[in-house]
Amino acid sequence: MFIRQSETSTDMTPVSGPQNIDHPARGDSSGRAWPLVLAFVAALSLGGWAYLIAMIADMVPVMDMTQAGPGMGVLNRFNLFRGLPAETRAALAVLCLPAGATFGMPGPEMTLADLGKVFLMWAMMAMAMMLPTAVPMLKSYSAGTSARRGLGLRSALPVVFAATGYLSVWLAYALVATLVQWLLFSLGALSEMMAPISLALTTSVLFVAGLYQFTPAKKACLLRCWYPHWVSGGDPAGGTVLSGFREGIYQGRACLGCCWAVMTVMFAVGLMNIVWIALLGGVMALEKTFPSRIFPAAIGVALILWAGFLASTVLLASAPA
Repeated sequence: MFIRQSETSTDMTPVSGPQNIDHPARGDSSGRAWPLVLAFVAALSLGGWAYLIAMIADMVPVMDMTQAGPGMGVLNRFNLFRGLPAETRAALAVLCLPAGATFGMPGPEMTLADLGKVFLMWAMMAMAMMLPTAVPMLKSYSAGTSARRGLGLRSALPVVFAATGYLSVWLAYALVATLVQWLLFSLGALSEMMAPISLALTTSVLFVAGLYQFTPAKKACLLRCWYPHWVSGGDPAGGTVLSGFREGIYQGRACLGCCWAVMTVMFAVGLMNIVWIALLGGVMALEKTFPSRIFPAAIGVALILWAGFLASTVLLASAPA
C-alpha cells in the first residue's frame, strides 16, 4: 500500500525520513525556528476559518441553509426554517433577506465589489484548506535551513517566506476560481447562495475531478508533495528570504497540480458549504501527508461513482413512464 523511498528517484527528499539523521543539528527536526513558523501558518489558517465561519454565522439566522449544498441543512435547526417544507423554505428565503445582505456574501449584480468579496472568500478557503497541507513540507524545509544557519530564530524567516510563496500560488488559483464563479453565475449555473443549480454541473465537476486522480500529472505532482525536490538542489537550505519564497512557489505549484481538481469539487457541493470545506481539506491533508497508492485512487473512484449515481438519477427522472 505504501510507497518506499527507494521507489522514487534519487533526487527527491522525503518529507520525513532518513535524511534528517545526516545532520546532527536537526535533532529536533527543525530547531527553535519551527514553532514560530508553525504559529505563522496556524494564524493564517485559523484566520481563514474565522472568516468563513463568520460568513456562515451571519447567514444562518436568515437563510435556508439547505440551499448552500449537501450537509448544510443541519444548520437550519438554529433558524426559523427548521422543520418547514421545501416550498415554504423557498418562499421565506425570498422574503426574508435579499442576496448579498449578509457578511461577505456577493450580491446578484456581481459588481466589482462583489467580485472582490468572492476573491476574498476563495483566498480564505485557500488559507483554511491548503496551508495546513503544507506543514510537512515546511517542517522539512525548516530542518534544512536550521542545519545550514544554526538553530537560531532567524532561520524561521526563509521558511515563513516559503509559506508565503506557497500561499501565493493558491491565491492565483483563487483569482481564476473567482472568474470561473462569475462566469457560471452569469450563465445561470450557480445560485445566489453559490451552489450549483443543475445536476449537470455537479456531475461534470465530480467526474472530471475523479478522472484526474488517475492521470500522470496528478501522480507526478503528488509524488513531489510526498518527496519535495528542492529548487536549490539536494540541500533544501538555501538560507535566504528569496530562496525561501522561490521554494514556496515551486512546492505550491506541485501542490496545485496535485489538489486543484479536489479543490474544484467545491463548485459541485456549494462554494459556501463549510461542511465540505472541512471534509475536502482533511482529505487533501491526508493524501499529501501519508504516501499511499490506494488512497488517491479511492478518492477518484468515489468521485466517479458519485458522478455516475447522479447521472443515472437524472436519466431515470427524464425517462418516459
